[in-house]
Amino acid sequence: MTPAGRSRPLRTGRFPVSRDRVITGRHNDGGGLGAAARASPQGRSADVSENRTPSNGSPALDTTVAHNARVWNYWIGGKDNYEVDQRVGEHVAGMFPVIRDVARADRAFLGRAVRWLTAGRGVRQFLDIGTGLPTVDNTHEIAQRIAPDARVVYVDNDPIVLAHARTLLTSTPEGATAYLDADVHDPEVIVERAAETLDLGRPVAVMMLGILNFVLDTDKARDIVRRLMAAVPSGSFLVLTHPTADADLGGEGNAAAMEFWNRNATPPITARSRAEIAAFLEGLDLVEPGLVPCSQWRADGSPAVVPQFGAVAVKP
Repeated sequence: MTPAGRSRPLRTGRFPVSRDRVITGRHNDGGGLGAAARASPQGRSADVSENRTPSNGSPALDTTVAHNARVWNYWIGGKDNYEVDQRVGEHVAGMFPVIRDVARADRAFLGRAVRWLTAGRGVRQFLDIGTGLPTVDNTHEIAQRIAPDARVVYVDNDPIVLAHARTLLTSTPEGATAYLDADVHDPEVIVERAAETLDLGRPVAVMMLGILNFVLDTDKARDIVRRLMAAVPSGSFLVLTHPTADADLGGEGNAAAMEFWNRNATPPITARSRAEIAAFLEGLDLVEPGLVPCSQWRADGSPAVVPQFGAVAVKP
């Protein structure tokens, strides 16, 4: 699945960019997806991972501690994971059996949202932050199947995702894809480097699926969203999913499962209430059906509720 070679630069408008490119850079100390600092646990009962990710410096690939990207990959049936990820994944699934349904529902939401944005709203640019490991039907594959000229920038700072980044770079000749090695806590850096591939004078769909839950401070998470959306024009979209412990969505077990996760895996995670998640969408216009379980957002039939909210909103 790795491209045979780097294709010649493609010029679209004022942007001379390669159709496929990996852009690496310095990680922010104590940063987001793969480098979040972790508080010391109060207890170590039922611990699974052997080591901890260092709390400073750039994240490095550590196969002795479970990592979200790899555990998520395990839950959706992927093969890019290690024994420690499988052990932690199985333990969390034993505590909170719906987690596999959440993982699958989140992935299905991605597909529906990208198809709707591309086919229904004419979006041709996507900024996918916290993309995780490549799997079937990644954002650029879905978008470019409908609009071959779609341009997609992926952002993550997990070393294993970087190692697989070439899989994300199989663009159509008419479109473009890029991968940025960058941190969600640095939105201005993300925007500046994404502008090498995207035209920020035209609408962009900012994809934040399952990423804000790794920004533990809610005010900081809101600020990150605000700064990202301030950098894109009117007509741009925010697409997000986020776990919840709200009882009406069956999220009561999330707290104990996340407590176990935070003792045994990285990065640390948090759930939020409907009201807290809705606050990320302030100043934007929610697209119907609004903030709902991601399994039910523009889905066919009557899929089961999962404790993971999903929403799409447009910048007026």
